[in-house]
Amino acid sequence: MGEAGGLERWLGLRLERVPGWVAGVLGVVCVAVGLVLLVRPFRSLSVLLVVMAFAAAVMGVGAVAQSGHAPRRWVQVAVGVVWLLLSAALVAVPAISLGLLSVVAGIGLVVEGVLSVIAAVRDQSDARVAGVLQGAAGIVFGVLAVMWADVTLLVVAVIFGARTVLFGCSTVLAAVHRARGVDRRPARRRPRWMRTVGAGLSLLLAAVLALVSAVVHRGEPSVTAFYTPPSTVPDRPGQLLRSEAFDRDVPAGAAGYRILYTTTRADGRPAVASGIVLTPRGSGGPSPVVAWAHGTTGVDTTCAPSLLKHPFKAGALPALGRVVKAGWALVATDYVGLGTRQPHPYLIGQGEARSVLDAVRAARQLHTVKLSDKTAVWGHSQGGHAALWTGQVAASYAPDVPLAGVAALAPASDLRALVSNLDTVPGGAIFASYVFTGYRDHYPDVTEGEYLRPAARGLVREWAGRCLAEPEVFASITTSLMLDKPIFSRTSPEPSSAVSRTTPRAAGSRHPC
Repeated sequence: MGEAGGLERWLGLRLERVPGWVAGVLGVVCVAVGLVLLVRPFRSLSVLLVVMAFAAAVMGVGAVAQSGHAPRRWVQVAVGVVWLLLSAALVAVPAISLGLLSVVAGIGLVVEGVLSVIAAVRDQSDARVAGVLQGAAGIVFGVLAVMWADVTLLVVAVIFGARTVLFGCSTVLAAVHRARGVDRRPARRRPRWMRTVGAGLSLLLAAVLALVSAVVHRGEPSVTAFYTPPSTVPDRPGQLLRSEAFDRDVPAGAAGYRILYTTTRADGRPAVASGIVLTPRGSGGPSPVVAWAHGTTGVDTTCAPSLLKHPFKAGALPALGRVVKAGWALVATDYVGLGTRQPHPYLIGQGEARSVLDAVRAARQLHTVKLSDKTAVWGHSQGGHAALWTGQVAASYAPDVPLAGVAALAPASDLRALVSNLDTVPGGAIFASYVFTGYRDHYPDVTEGEYLRPAARGLVREWAGRCLAEPEVFASITTSLMLDKPIFSRTSPEPSSAVSRTTPRAAGSRHPC
């Protein structure tokens, strides 16, 4: 902060040498740009990129210009060179810079913080404590900037917007005073103790934010060795590879198992998926099967319901207790790519349906479980889409799993309309990022350059790495609500072929639907 304040004083001194009307126009422009960044921080990240490049260049020039008055001249020069290099990088590769804006800002803060600490340690004046505290705060803020890239974009945009507005207002005011012949005396420097207190508060804020970040990240699910397939995997789909007892949120009167099994991807390639099996305790004979297809939990590997704290709530499974009480067994797939390290077929029907059917096949191989051939498929939202597709492909893909019926709750059935309107509703951009990620990983013609606006690419990558049931998703919600443009490019072609191939048809099912 002190560096930024010195920058503004340096700029103010330089602006005193230009005509008053030029300074006034510059001030008005700064106020306008700053207000745009404040009100619509993501309106154009390209504008933010230009502003950051300009600000980094000015800060670099200012640091070098002030180095002659610094106790440790080489530190000031080094800080200036770092800022100038950052400015050059932002201008030289704007396409990459938009995606790495937060990383660049974070690295800049860390480097400047380290140099500030070194300079303060070697300084013999009474300002060394403030320098160490301020440098340490900068290091912590830099690390947080890299860890929370999309939030950092928002914070950087707002901070730059606020500082640009304040600088513009002061420039306009100075121009007015010059036009009226008013003598502006330089403000007195703040006492040393105020600088130390301010630096201490900055470090305290950084420490609190770091603690919050650590708590949030500690709550993230982690993929265990259970989900790693053995070195040799059978070629046949539906083969049970591994099982273990599972008791998280399992209702009374039921026994739970976690399973790992073979299946196939939408393109026919072999894959491995995981899931949960619940069976009623003390049932007299083979239990009818409800094959549950869960709703959206995310597209990252860690978003498997069997990994999450509340595995059944995460996928919006209703009436679990009634399922067990009725004497039915529940077979709930995680789908390929959730838990296992393969692309997740989000709203890609063949991949979802095969995971559902092969989970039933694998569950039958549990030694302590007796399942009947009577199976019904039940799904919600994404799972409703999967359930409809399961009804369509069951007879050809898994004739050994005869279906008694299909129940699809709020299914994602009209994918063309869904894709066209998802990111026009509040928070819908998060689900749009899931759709894009799933289709990008399965269709080679779906690329970031073809379908996403440059400003949205980094945000989409961040959102796709978070699960809906985890605290981190609030960062995604916050940043998505600040968007005022769709994440998809206006000029991108409509993904009609892929969407048409994955849109379910209730009439295509051979089972009651």
